[in-house]
Amino acid sequence: MDRKLRNILIAVAIVIVILVIVPFLIPVNQFKPTIEAKASAALGRQVQLGNLSLSLLTGSLSAENLVVADDPKFSQTPFLTAKGVRVGVAMMPLIFSRALNITSVTIKDPQVTLLHNPAGHWNYSSIGSAAANTANNQAAQQNNSSSDLSINKLSLENGTIIVGYVGNPKRTTYDHVTVEASNISTRGKFPVSVSADLPGGGKFKLDGNAGPLDATDAALTPVDAKISASSLNLGSTGFIEPNTGLGGLLDLDATLTSAQGQAETKGNAKLSKALFILGGSPSSVPLLLDFNTKYDLAKQSGTVHGTTLKIGGATAQVGGTYNNAGENTIVNVKVEGQNMPAKDVAAFLPAIGIHLPNGATIESGTVSENLTMAGPTTNLVTSGTAGIFNVRLAGFDLGSKMSSISALTGLKSGKDLEIEKMTANLRMTRDGLRADNFIAVLPAFGQIVGAGTIDAKNNLDFKMAATLKSGVIANVANPTGALTSVLGGGGSSGCKNGVTVPFKIEGTTADPKFVPDVGGVAAGMLKTQLGCAGSGVTGAKNLNPTNLNPTDATKALGGLFKKPKP
Repeated sequence: MDRKLRNILIAVAIVIVILVIVPFLIPVNQFKPTIEAKASAALGRQVQLGNLSLSLLTGSLSAENLVVADDPKFSQTPFLTAKGVRVGVAMMPLIFSRALNITSVTIKDPQVTLLHNPAGHWNYSSIGSAAANTANNQAAQQNNSSSDLSINKLSLENGTIIVGYVGNPKRTTYDHVTVEASNISTRGKFPVSVSADLPGGGKFKLDGNAGPLDATDAALTPVDAKISASSLNLGSTGFIEPNTGLGGLLDLDATLTSAQGQAETKGNAKLSKALFILGGSPSSVPLLLDFNTKYDLAKQSGTVHGTTLKIGGATAQVGGTYNNAGENTIVNVKVEGQNMPAKDVAAFLPAIGIHLPNGATIESGTVSENLTMAGPTTNLVTSGTAGIFNVRLAGFDLGSKMSSISALTGLKSGKDLEIEKMTANLRMTRDGLRADNFIAVLPAFGQIVGAGTIDAKNNLDFKMAATLKSGVIANVANPTGALTSVLGGGGSSGCKNGVTVPFKIEGTTADPKFVPDVGGVAAGMLKTQLGCAGSGVTGAKNLNPTNLNPTDATKALGGLFKKPKP
């Protein structure tokens, strides 16, 4: 055998012996207390490892299991568990001097539980802080450098993050979480990358720099990063209670910068299939948001400013405050939009539980609103004023819809409804919407006023009064003669503003039903109207409102709604 070849074979054999035999000659388990002590002191949490093994090929120690305790103020169950952990070490110092120098940490299949308490704190906030337990402090005293955390590379592979709230058993799970960080130190910045699969589908990604690690609160560690999310299902995040009715798929691109406890986030977002109330339907058009928020990490509160909301060509300004200190986020946000295209806004109405009548579409006009959203997200209240102006509601024949009211039989409004103005004071909650001081000016026949509600199932309950303008009532069929006799000759010679007819709107917004209202507020409305008519109609002296009681008024009005005899 050639001497050169023999020498090569001998060298290979030596290497094999080293790789195979040396790991068994080094009692690596003797380093387990040192590793546990260093990790416990650095994290401020009790760290436990399973049996260790050494691999010269990878230059690492491996442990069968890893358990990191939670902050006892939050939970007695582990903060992190993993099936295995690999710790990179400098091999030469380990082999020849039994010195342990950690170069990297790779955690496999970790499960991390993040908990939030009523004070607005997270259980990860105390990681690395001086508030370690007694055992960890003792370990730190035995290892002078243990309190100075420095790792060349940290990796979490195929992790699971569970998010929840202290005292609430409900949890939300994020899968396939990967974290990569290098040169981690309490002395300077280090690059970090995070990716995860989102609940209900979608992806999350963060890339940037963090550090130096905050020694008192890990949540205050400075960050400068880019964030992106795709198809984030709001109803599955774990941060929004499902009974709020809030939902949609969020696509996000933003930048995050934080320092000295103050964070700022800027970017844009698109919310598709938006839903803002129980009983609503996902919007067919997306909501676009250009936003800027500032957040106080210690107070868990923030402000929204310089933020624009867009739906098609409709633009509104958003500003206000929010607070995450409790179990639910508390908001106080104003939304103001002026002269927005009504057609674009109408496409978004199903998201707040409002549907246009079947077959009807908005072809023109504008919308203006001044609304405030306030309270916890679990019971959000939206209130303020809203109105539409110079709107054409195509495919909606109001005259035919109101034909069941005999006093208005024959009213001709055409197949399209022209709305000069429609305004109301609104209050929307998870149970539905209430409209007060409702006023609609309809050039075809007059004015409608009233108030009512739309519940979470889209049912209508409105008490209304239609005041027909002069000339309209004369063209309306009145077979019983009741209306003419009551008003002493018709609206054209009676009240200057016409005749008022009370009615109710029932059914749903998609299929409204107009029915007579001969009781309740009807008597008062009729009494006022008869007083007006009596003041200018010959022979109406007996209709003086001071001589008319509600019972007589109701009977008189009831005659208006009787079907004519054949």
